[in-house]
Amino acid sequence: MGEYHIRGGRRLRGELRVRGGKNAVLPMFAAMILNGAECVLHNCPRIRDTFISAEILRCLGCKVTIEGNTVVVNSSGARDWHIPEELSGEMRSSVIFMGGLLGRFGQADISYPGGCELGTRPIDMHIKALAAMGTFIETGERLLCQTKGLTGARIPLQFPSVGATENIMLAAVLAKGQTKICNAAREPEIVDLQGFLNGMGADIKGAGTDTIVINGVEKLHSVEYCAMPDRIVAGTYLAAAAITGGELWLTGVTPSDLIPVTSAFTEMGCRIAEVENTITLKAPGRLHRIPHLATHPHPGFPTDMQAPLTATLSLAEGTSVVKENLFSSRNGHIIGLQRMGADILEMQDNRSFVIRGVENLQGATVEATDLRCGAALILAGLAAEGNTVVKESIYVERGYEQIELALQKVGAEISFK
Repeated sequence: MGEYHIRGGRRLRGELRVRGGKNAVLPMFAAMILNGAECVLHNCPRIRDTFISAEILRCLGCKVTIEGNTVVVNSSGARDWHIPEELSGEMRSSVIFMGGLLGRFGQADISYPGGCELGTRPIDMHIKALAAMGTFIETGERLLCQTKGLTGARIPLQFPSVGATENIMLAAVLAKGQTKICNAAREPEIVDLQGFLNGMGADIKGAGTDTIVINGVEKLHSVEYCAMPDRIVAGTYLAAAAITGGELWLTGVTPSDLIPVTSAFTEMGCRIAEVENTITLKAPGRLHRIPHLATHPHPGFPTDMQAPLTATLSLAEGTSVVKENLFSSRNGHIIGLQRMGADILEMQDNRSFVIRGVENLQGATVEATDLRCGAALILAGLAAEGNTVVKESIYVERGYEQIELALQKVGAEISFK
């Protein structure tokens, strides 16, 4: 396991380009099995989850090549629908392969998904939705799925789950008839998946709203597509500028996708400027508190930015309250931040944090317990006095493409060992 070594106290300043979005490209990998043809995906981040997804496709019989940030997949030779446990257990999004495999083969054999431990994340909505479309699913040690033919259905979701919305979209593309998802997730990544699938001949409308309509088609074809930028990576870089009192220019971003995040930084006293695909953040002398901030499904404040923002608020003047509404145990970063001198009171529900801003953080050896926890601890290390070591880099590598090199480019003293 690697670790990040940081000498804090340096103001970041400069320009960074944001790569493609982790949460956008992973469902696209699952979609690549559907067309039985070539898929070319540009702006794909070189992260651990990308390489795991590529290996899953190879196990299914696809030819996969990765050159720089472009992935080329040919699924014409795919014959298998079994995903090994050592791969599906590596990441949460492996469950989305269910929809793609059912659409292509009418069968799927996958172990329960892994990924970061953020509390209970049931897949009952996935199972219920696919069953409504004509799938029999055996839930034992593995998920064994089989259908004699997927058919369209009206599927109301109890909660606007991103993963369930994506799985239904993948399964419905080649199903007979029309599928309507009600209370669908509205995240920008859903819109991007619609663009990717429509690019290969699917008939999908409504992504970005709470109702998505998919009319099944008989056949799909090759596609070449460029993935959207990673709005969470962009938000993390903005937080790096804010927490160090610095100034950053981010290019290759979509400002409208980041409104909930940039609004929070504006409330903290940062100056935000947006021009086309560029965002600039300039931090104040000291950050302001946010009296109350809560995570919600898009267009609310994203749960993936909760940990980075909590770290940033630990140095803000005054008391802030952050409420995590989506995950029951997204609190792994709190212990590390407290070890570095943050004054954070965690309420008994494990979801609410009272953050009393301190003037300084102190370097320490801390451990990442999930992807965004690792990012938050790196941010704290950038601003802390002295040296910080963030262990268990494997979590950070799941979603950030060589974050240490990006931060070095804008003045951070950080290395990977």
